[in-house]
Amino acid sequence: MNNSDYTILLVDDEPDILEFVSYNLIKEDFKVITASDGETGLKKAKKENPHLILLDVMMPGMDGIETCDQIRKTPGLEGTLVAFLTARGEDYSQVAGFDAGADDYITKPIKPKVLISRIKALLRRYGQSVQNESIQQFGNLSIDLDKYQVSLKGKKLDLPRKEFELLSLLVSRPGKVFHRDEILDKIWGNEVVVGGRTIDVHIRKLREKIGDKLIKTVKGVGYKFEA
Repeated sequence: MNNSDYTILLVDDEPDILEFVSYNLIKEDFKVITASDGETGLKKAKKENPHLILLDVMMPGMDGIETCDQIRKTPGLEGTLVAFLTARGEDYSQVAGFDAGADDYITKPIKPKVLISRIKALLRRYGQSVQNESIQQFGNLSIDLDKYQVSLKGKKLDLPRKEFELLSLLVSRPGKVFHRDEILDKIWGNEVVVGGRTIDVHIRKLREKIGDKLIKTVKGVGYKFEA
């Protein structure tokens, strides 16, 4: 796909940021939609179904974390990429963002070349995280890799994109121990700087949804899936 095939929704309450980022994205031939608050951003996301949403964390009213959480709960937007724009570097803010279903963090002040590089890296992963078209079944757990859907005992589970990608990676080779570095590289890529705690948060959320027995911790190494 060309850049012009991708729609990017930019949500930020700072007019200067909207203008600056929009200009640089349009210059790269991306289709850009803007919103100045979380509620408007959510409405436009539902209407336009963008490939990527750039979302400011600190906004009045509905902040970025809450907006991202609502996006992940919206049917049809499960596969939409979300990257936060933030001047905050605190670990808790990043953990909260990834917990809400974010795919990446881009720190302000934004450098145009870095912004475009990160966005292109994200879009390269759009729809490419899983290649197997079959539905995989592990007891009561069903995983549809094409539709990004997971069901347990016939009930559809609400998994954010990164949780789904992590689960898909683990089930791709049941019994194999995936090292933490390998997980970070395959799920978040080299463009994203995150800590090991991010993996732990996503594993914890997965266990809450599919149960504690399927994903095993190999202490000091990583994780494996055992059906």
